[in-house]
Amino acid sequence: MYKNTQFAWVIWLFLAFIASFTVLAIFLTGSNLAFVSFLVILALVAFIFYGLTIQVNQEQQTLSWWFGPSVAKMTLKFDDIDYVQPVTNSLRHGIGMRISTDGWVYTVAGFKALEVVMKDGTKYRLGTNDQENLVSAMESKLKQEKSAE
Repeated sequence: MYKNTQFAWVIWLFLAFIASFTVLAIFLTGSNLAFVSFLVILALVAFIFYGLTIQVNQEQQTLSWWFGPSVAKMTLKFDDIDYVQPVTNSLRHGIGMRISTDGWVYTVAGFKALEVVMKDGTKYRLGTNDQENLVSAMESKLKQEKSAE
């Protein structure tokens, strides 16, 4: 079984940047419920999106991924996957969970990813800091190059 969690340092840096201005506002204007509530919301977002975990279970023939403590968890069966291939995301793919012209993107930091193409045409891009081992774990579903191409 393959399992890797990538820490969401980009998301944490962004949240820390926002929190610093909120702390400055509290320091300058005094504590009030709105500022404190906003800091609590930022802390909650930081907890929920602390990382992206990808798991390949060879026994159950499944590929799963989720943010933080099992938020937005997805599980795909190998039988439903057409192929996978290593890809490199660009800045336009962003961070977090979003839909793009390349399908659904799940990433927390960096540009390396695994593209999963389903038999129904749906595409997922899973960001990872361990692309080689993830590709090896999904070796049976790697895109096979056709000799005619």
